[in-house]
Amino acid sequence: MPQTNPELADVTRRFWSCAVISVPVLFLGMAEMMPSFLPVIPMSRTVCVWMQFVLATPVVFWGGWPFFRHAWASVVHRGGSMFTLVSLGVGVAWVFSLGALLFPHLFPESYRTDGGGVPVYFESVSVIVTLVLLGRVLELRARARTGDGIRSLLALAPEKAFRFRGEGEGEGEEVPLACIAVGDRLRVYPGEAVPVDGTVLSGTSAVDESMVTGEPLPLVKGEGDPVTGGTLNRGGSFVMRADRVGRDTLVARIVRMASAARHSPAPIQRAGDRGAAFLVPVAILVAVVVLAVWSWLGPEAGVLRGVESAVAVLIIACPGALMLAAPMAVMVGTGRGAVAGVLIKDAEALESLGKVDTLVVDKTGTITEGTPHVVSVVALPGHDEDALLGLAASLGRRSEHPLSSAWVRRARQRGLALSDAADVHVVSGKGVVGDVDGHAVVLGSRLLFEEHGIDGGELYRRAETQRRDGCTVVFIGVDGRPAGMLGVADPIKRSSYDAVEELRGQGVRIVLLTGDHDVTARVVAHHLGIDEVVADVSPEEKGAVVRRLREEGATVAVAGDGINDASALAQAHVGLAMSTGARVAVETAGVTLLRGDLRALVRARGLSRETLSNVRQNLALAVVYNVLGIPLAAGVLYPLFGLPVSPMVAGAAMTLCWLSVVMNSLRLRYRTL
Repeated sequence: MPQTNPELADVTRRFWSCAVISVPVLFLGMAEMMPSFLPVIPMSRTVCVWMQFVLATPVVFWGGWPFFRHAWASVVHRGGSMFTLVSLGVGVAWVFSLGALLFPHLFPESYRTDGGGVPVYFESVSVIVTLVLLGRVLELRARARTGDGIRSLLALAPEKAFRFRGEGEGEGEEVPLACIAVGDRLRVYPGEAVPVDGTVLSGTSAVDESMVTGEPLPLVKGEGDPVTGGTLNRGGSFVMRADRVGRDTLVARIVRMASAARHSPAPIQRAGDRGAAFLVPVAILVAVVVLAVWSWLGPEAGVLRGVESAVAVLIIACPGALMLAAPMAVMVGTGRGAVAGVLIKDAEALESLGKVDTLVVDKTGTITEGTPHVVSVVALPGHDEDALLGLAASLGRRSEHPLSSAWVRRARQRGLALSDAADVHVVSGKGVVGDVDGHAVVLGSRLLFEEHGIDGGELYRRAETQRRDGCTVVFIGVDGRPAGMLGVADPIKRSSYDAVEELRGQGVRIVLLTGDHDVTARVVAHHLGIDEVVADVSPEEKGAVVRRLREEGATVAVAGDGINDASALAQAHVGLAMSTGARVAVETAGVTLLRGDLRALVRARGLSRETLSNVRQNLALAVVYNVLGIPLAAGVLYPLFGLPVSPMVAGAAMTLCWLSVVMNSLRLRYRTL
């Protein structure tokens, strides 16, 4: 089951609760500010203010409790943060408002409003707390989307394994995977996952290692061959020796590498923190100076005016907009990306996308379809292509051969009628044999032909041409004589041609990185016009290649869809996963291409640049408001025009700043990608 993030759940609950409460507080505050609204509300001003107090108090002390806790921690560690200003501004404004509510007679007449009351700021503190909680929710959501997929890697291995007792291969028992030790001999049955990393001792089988190599076709494993925990046994049973268990297995190492590389802060969001680090001491210093100057030089009620101005400074300096500048733009930008087929999960990935100059791309499932297809049917004289394909598909319907689905799929596409096959059995690692419509059919490798005394002759020579084109060749024999062959390959997606051409036109360096065979990889690269190929690499080596490119100064994006790509995706500046791929790849990557189409990367790079520009605009708006607002709140206009800025006006300015950031971010929804 997916694990929940307790902090995100707590902050989300606080945000929604405070948002619901703050709406009536804000409405009551507007009515109290504008007496013309009071006839709409059947209550006196005193009752209106008391209701604001009752509603705003839990918002401040329950909803804002995390901010007060963080602020206290920053004081203890002699530092400052955004939460310091939030806590100071909200706390002082609430205390000031409570004093105005309980002891209005202590305030001079010059301080009262036209209605005879003393201004209170309960609606301002409620809105401030709610907005800052919203910023925290958006930030925590971006951080919470990485763990489940990485943890799902550990579920690839079976919970139990069959372990032999003693030296023979007779008696044995199923034991929990945690009980397996190095050197144990294990039996792996057809259809089971390999429990741990090890070596085949006896038996032969076809093992699906696509999670490790990216190769879509199962590989034949025999005595002395290595096998990897989590891969799937598609053929016969075999006995293996456990060589690496627990934390030493390949899957466990991929988990550790992916987890370590994913935990890095986003530079774009650190801009707000740097601004707050400067703003906090400046705002506090200005507030103290303002209080001292008003108390010393101010007119009647100078101390009260000083307190009011100090509170106004702290409120207008509250970095709600600064905290929302990046998360709000990222939220809108990611929503726009989803419409365009690009799911961007965090600000770090979004920032890196626009700077990418090197794309490392996996082959299987990323630029190819990831599923074996029959791409050619060759019939020798005296045989018909459709008839041969029908024989292969008829056998495939009754067998568990790894390529059976390819033959059946192709026959159905051609609308062929299939026959019932009899005496069908799979020869592990070699092919399948059986009787179809009274004909003895042999379908498989050259070794299977030789076992049945069939001489392929010219067919073997023609097969070399197919192999040079990146195909796996399957021979067909009928009644003891060669009849033809099927070429099976993983076709390149049509969209990959356009995507590679567009990216190269933008000056992006493209590297094909795959665990597949070098010959097959170079055939695919040649068709796409990719010059750099790194093949026959393990998942760990993929991560090392990405690290090397980063050390050379490249800004690297990695596109992949398999478990074998997880460490490389995590090591990259930004990982791009196909939505049709393994869950761990999707969760490890910062970006998911929802339609499995690399052309979405072109759109994603444009979106990145647009969103980064929007974030900078938001940060500039927040800074301008603070730069202009703090001096105004401090009272620079009072000597000239006699106009002090009250906390109420400061709260309105803060809200206007927030609205400006929100509205500017929403423009991203209408950008053309």
